Amino acid sequence: MENYAVDEYALCTRFKSKRRKKRLVKEDFEKHLIQLRKLEVELWRKRKDLPLVSLEVPYQKGWQRNFKLRDDIARSSEASFYKELLEKINTWQFSPEKSFERKKKRKRKHVYVEKFQTVKEFSEWEWKSSKLELTEKEKAHFYKRERWCGNCKRYKIHYVFNEPWRYVLRVSPYMITHTKMVDSDLESEIQVIENYIVNHNLRGKTNRLIHGSSRKWSYYEKENPKEISPIKNKSLNVLYQQYIDEMI
Repeated sequence: MENYAVDEYALCTRFKSKRRKKRLVKEDFEKHLIQLRKLEVELWRKRKDLPLVSLEVPYQKGWQRNFKLRDDIARSSEASFYKELLEKINTWQFSPEKSFERKKKRKRKHVYVEKFQTVKEFSEWEWKSSKLELTEKEKAHFYKRERWCGNCKRYKIHYVFNEPWRYVLRVSPYMITHTKMVDSDLESEIQVIENYIVNHNLRGKTNRLIHGSSRKWSYYEKENPKEISPIKNKSLNVLYQQYIDEMI
């Protein structure tokens, strides 16, 4: 029988090397995190699907504000059309104060101004989507508007309702009549998983395993049209010729 070294003998046998053992332990732990994440999502879904329970004594929680038809429009012949349209573009705001004011700094002082509210505006993606519930007659009451978006650093297209004067704001109490059913066993299971992930600082690792590395959105990779250099991709000869033409 030939004499083999320890490493050669390990390669010829079914023994696992130290590197492979570490890799298997890591893979097993990552699989455990993935299964734990799936269980957590399933428990969240079960909690979300719990039914509502009516309260014996409803209570008021602030105020709500939405749009309604003007009185003269409600008495007109087109009241039904604008009422159906309002159901699709109505918006709601909630506030603890009936005045619907927010604090704003103006000239080194904090003043209270009324919150701005309009009917729903549709983005370009929503407007072209097949899920849009507007009819062709209803689409005719919208116009295209281009607006600068500070978050996206580019111009975005919106479709705005061209007759907002047909609706007026209405303020009413925001009443709580139902509450979500609470399952103590379900909440306990969710809390156990949450404590394990938070205490061992595994939330970031779990997200990387499930979603992969983060990527930039396409509009972040585009240039800001306000910051595009006018001399970009132009040779010195072209720039010099432009300078001569301007001097003449």
